[in-house]
Amino acid sequence: MNIVDSSGWIEYFDGGGNAEFFTAPIRDSENLLVPAICVYEVFKRISLKRGEEDALRATGFMSLGMEINLNREIAVSAAQISIEQKLAMADSIILATARAYDATLWTQDEHFKGIPGVKFVEKK
Repeated sequence: MNIVDSSGWIEYFDGGGNAEFFTAPIRDSENLLVPAICVYEVFKRISLKRGEEDALRATGFMSLGMEINLNREIAVSAAQISIEQKLAMADSIILATARAYDATLWTQDEHFKGIPGVKFVEKK
């Protein structure tokens, strides 16, 4: 299973320098998990950059994966991760979701660098 964090989705949708890194996990929709918080972050960023219509298209595309909602188990795990790793709330929720589903987290977010279970690429 795979999770692409919000920075990866944005990179993919923008055709950025690391878009290719995120292509395989995004296109493997049968093994793609999408935390609801990623939908929030992607919609917000794209809406601010390019407008609501593009944001709706992007989040619609994200629905090809299986959406994972925040539940009590993931929330508690995210809080523990936040304390231990000094991660922000959204990052902690994404990592907790990956761990709950034994998924690989794909990212270019420096906060995740060196964390087990994470495939990290330097932002270009």
